[in-house]
Formats: sequence, C-alpha cells, structure tokens
Amino acid sequence: MSSAGSRKGIILAGGIGKRLRPITYALSKQLMPVYDKPMIYYPLTTLMLCGIRDILIISSPEQLDGFKRLLGNGSQFGIQFSYEAQQRPEGIAQAFLIGEKFIDESPVAMVLGDNLFHGSNLVSLLNSADSRKEGSTIFAYPVSDPKQYGVVQIDSNGYPIKIDEKPKKNI
Repeated sequence: MSSAGSRKGIILAGGIGKRLRPITYALSKQLMPVYDKPMIYYPLTTLMLCGIRDILIISSPEQLDGFKRLLGNGSQFGIQFSYEAQQRPEGIAQAFLIGEKFIDESPVAMVLGDNLFHGSNLVSLLNSADSRKEGSTIFAYPVSDPKQYGVVQIDSNGYPIKIDEKPKKNI
C-alpha cells in the first residue's frame, strides 16, 4: 500500500454499549468476545491489513485500563499503541480532535472499535482507499434498520454530506 508506512490509525472504542446492558456497565463492548477473540481485534486487524503500525485507542476514562491490559504497548503484535480518553461520546469527528497531537500531519485511518469488516474483496478495497492522495473514503453498508447505526448521507455525486449517529427515523 502506498502510504502505509506513514499512515497512522485510530480505533474509536467509546460509547456506552446501551443495547448490551447490563454487561456494558462493567465492561466495554469492544473487549467482549466475538467468536474466539475480543471484538477490538477485528478493527485492529483491518488497520494492520493496511500496513498501519502506529495506532491510537480512544475510549472512556473508565475503560482505558482494560484496553491497556489487553493490548499493552503493542509490541506483541509488532505495532505501537497510544491511548487517549474520550470524556463523553460525542460522535466520530471527535476522534480526530482527541487524536490531533497523535495524528500531527500524518495521513490517518479511523475505524470504529465495534465494526467488523469482512469480504473477499476487502484488501483490494483497503488498497484503493490507501492509494488516495487527498480526500477520504468512508466504508458503508446498507442495513435493514438504519436507526441502529451511524448513517452516512451521500449527495448525487457520491460525496458524503452528513453522518447521522443512530437517526430517530430511517433516512
């Protein structure tokens, strides 16, 4: 991938996991197992497939220690982790504000800690997004109940114009 050596990654592992309560009162949903590994391993793997080796984990102050215990400094994966607290979950764009010093002037890829990407064409899609010299790529997928997700609105030219976090009505 073209710029992977300098690209940094952010995993936004915040939120309160309201739909999974009561367990998420005590444990971040991203630390819960999906099949045989913690959920956060899946978005972490996606960033690693892009060749990203410098990754910022953002989570609530109460949950950061759990991520640090699980992931450490990243050396066991051949990568480097940094950690920052998100005082309140205030949307995806906030991750870039929290990570401003970490990002510096590097290109960056951000993934949500509870998003699992899969597919036979995944690596080529990641390569295509990584080859962009400017702009950004948002990966999205149609779902039957958009009220349960973040929804990106696209204009007639295919450009994103708005992201609605769990909209009250279907868009």
